[in-house]
Amino acid sequence: MPYALLRHLLFLLPPETAHAASLNSLSLLEKLGLLHLLLPAPVYDKPVSVAGLQFPNPVGLAAGLDKNAEYIDVLAALGFGFIEVGTITPRPQPGNPRPRLFRIPQVQAIINRMGFNNKGLDYLLEQVQQRQTKVPLGINLGKNFDTPLENAVDDYLKGLYAAYQWADYVTINISSPNTPGLRELQHGEALNEMLEKLKNAQYSLNAEQGRYVPLFLKIAPDLAEEEVIDITQTLLSHEIDGLIATNTTNSRPGLNKYATAKETGGLSGTPLLNAANHVLATAAQASNGKLPIIAVGGIMNAQQAQDKLKAGASLVQIYTGLIYQGPKLVQDIIKSL
Repeated sequence: MPYALLRHLLFLLPPETAHAASLNSLSLLEKLGLLHLLLPAPVYDKPVSVAGLQFPNPVGLAAGLDKNAEYIDVLAALGFGFIEVGTITPRPQPGNPRPRLFRIPQVQAIINRMGFNNKGLDYLLEQVQQRQTKVPLGINLGKNFDTPLENAVDDYLKGLYAAYQWADYVTINISSPNTPGLRELQHGEALNEMLEKLKNAQYSLNAEQGRYVPLFLKIAPDLAEEEVIDITQTLLSHEIDGLIATNTTNSRPGLNKYATAKETGGLSGTPLLNAANHVLATAAQASNGKLPIIAVGGIMNAQQAQDKLKAGASLVQIYTGLIYQGPKLVQDIIKSL
């Protein structure tokens, strides 16, 4: 079935229902041994080395699609060069009330206010230990909604200590717009204190386990240039291994005529592209190529992915583009390289 027709059918369902149905269908096809018959063979001959890790190709799956790491092998079969699961919090939490996921198909966009809904760190790590795929795995960490902001680092440390053994890299997510106050951690002394403690924990875990797991920080697209420059310099000073640019945006560029755009939450998809690219370019210039960057936000075709790589990204991630364009987008980007 052409993906455009399949997408039309899926879009008849509520977004969260369609999300679950898609993943469960892919999982069933894999168990029946049919998935490989429907998908092109993964392209793993476009290797890239980033932060000491070897990626078979530079196209990854962004966090958010597989929050609980229940579909790692299925998603890897789509040809991704790496998979990022989460965002996960130390304790399970239900997230925000439904509805909390909205489509704006006219502009290939999604708004979500999920609120870090997940089954908790212990559950995710149980799933991770069962994975068969060898492509690099990132684990994206958040804080529980009821953890006071001044204690947020404790949640991230819990996540890091637990996930370190099983992750190829760990992402610190302090940029979701759907956890109150979270983005305040991107600034000043709060950021310095957090990074210092996380870096010390990384050193300790490396010495203990004899295995170095890179740390990435994921930032928002709604930052001013000087804020991006300051964050980049802070990451370099703490020897953090990389940056992910960017998360979803609170802005609604050119979307006033769409009723759905009035929904609160983070916007992803095509309208995010320019803001995400601006943050990417600013961070790349500020780091002078010394800080690896994973670029995400607004990628709907191969050219847009190439533009991010040319702007200074080492790797790219997709999520909303996968929803609107289908698995072929992964192969289109890889082959274009």
